[in-house]
Amino acid sequence: MQTSVRIAPYTVFSALVLVAVSLSFVPVSPFSKPAAPTFPAELTTFSPGPSNPVFTGTGADTWDQKIRERGYILHEDGIYHMWYTGYRDGANQNRSLGYATSPDGLTWTRYKGNPIHSTSWVEDVSVSKSGSIYYMFAEGENDVAHLLTSTDRIHWKEQGPLDIRYTNNQPLSEGPYGTPTIWREKGIWYLFYERKDAAVWLATSKDLTVWTNVQDEPVLTKGPAEYDRYAVAMNQVIRYKGAYYAYYHASAFPDWREWSTNVAVSKDLIHWTKYNGNPIVGGNRSSGILVNDGSEFRLFTMHPAVSVFLPVHTGRRLK
Repeated sequence: MQTSVRIAPYTVFSALVLVAVSLSFVPVSPFSKPAAPTFPAELTTFSPGPSNPVFTGTGADTWDQKIRERGYILHEDGIYHMWYTGYRDGANQNRSLGYATSPDGLTWTRYKGNPIHSTSWVEDVSVSKSGSIYYMFAEGENDVAHLLTSTDRIHWKEQGPLDIRYTNNQPLSEGPYGTPTIWREKGIWYLFYERKDAAVWLATSKDLTVWTNVQDEPVLTKGPAEYDRYAVAMNQVIRYKGAYYAYYHASAFPDWREWSTNVAVSKDLIHWTKYNGNPIVGGNRSSGILVNDGSEFRLFTMHPAVSVFLPVHTGRRLK
């Protein structure tokens, strides 16, 4: 004999309410679209050091009477290592490579054997270390990017111009391709380069021999804001908290008489969003790069002299 059980109406109502409340607290699906990357203060907000600039051309009749374009700094084993481009004022002057070191990033000592490379035109350098080899991607004469390698930071071997191809494997059209900026990840080298400072393109390589465009359209373009309306060129890419940040210089003037330092963010190295607080440094201080001092990032602007900036959020001040 079966026994029937009657459920009271209020019990059914309570159960429905419980289900509805539970559904309202269902956790977000792991397949939901992730939040867009942000621009943290430690990467965007800086204050100038008290003794800027910290490094300049000599101003005398030397090979590095003036310095220009992007120098590069690596912080290794407690020492700051800087490569910079020097030249004499006047027409038809070669651009040679210099080297300097510092214990604190503030006081620099020029290498006694400077210039360390003068047989080929070297400026706008980007340095990356892989294993025991240093790779220097630089702009050469006529704004053609080339590669140099070293095992001791001082003696550099010329490896020749970069062979960059369109997506169909055809060589780039004739003309400049400069300000090479490098990123390496999972055995792939990523090269950002500009053409006439009109835009930035991205090419990749596994062997440093042939570089192939990821797409034949630029990944970073001028404008629409005023500060980068007339020129853009990338200087450095870093990865921070799951996102990529690119530091680039730009000009708001058609004659490029003044430059600024700016930042953009990406999740894939292809699609970039510019910081709405750009420029992060103005006043014709450009070619900015970040350097980790062991506990936080410092920003160095490299053109037309080297200046240092600290992130404001820490409350620290350079001594």
